[in-house]
Amino acid sequence: MSNYTFFSEIPISGFSSLSLYTLIAALAMGLALIPTTLTSLLTGYWLGWLGFPIMVLAYSLANVLGYLLGHYLNIDFRDFVFQKYPDLELAFKKRMQRIGSLIFFVRISPIIPFAISNFLFASLKIPLKQVLVYGIPGMLPRTLMAFLAGIIASDFLEARENLREPWQILLVFTLLIASIWGIWRNWKLSKA
Repeated sequence: MSNYTFFSEIPISGFSSLSLYTLIAALAMGLALIPTTLTSLLTGYWLGWLGFPIMVLAYSLANVLGYLLGHYLNIDFRDFVFQKYPDLELAFKKRMQRIGSLIFFVRISPIIPFAISNFLFASLKIPLKQVLVYGIPGMLPRTLMAFLAGIIASDFLEARENLREPWQILLVFTLLIASIWGIWRNWKLSKA
């Protein structure tokens, strides 16, 4: 058994197992046990397109959990974040007048981790509803890229498993070479 086949052997089908997966993913992301990008990658690999709405729901629940935890602990993360990333303080001051822009900026930024951003939003006393409304679109680009990488990895590994005969491997290799040659030829002709 290969290491990557571990996930395909865990049965996930039906409402109860998908709900359990959603809750586990939400807890893992909300408590900062697993990065959101890695969770998206694994969900794409494991569940395919069925997992995308599950991932968005789990992300939203993790957002609520992290925000409420930050609110409950009442930790001021502004000084921590601005001390570590001084350029962000100026960006934050520019966007504080437009909270939606600030939330979107923080969510799309690869600099501020998901868990810290939840604590930061809570310490800035930004309403949770606004964090969800503007934060979900901000997280979608990175989440979608990681999710698609998971789907592609799953498809690639499945295709690799199905290539058993030497003639199949030769055919794929020949088509790959022909495609590269065709692209190169058209590129050269377009420059002439």
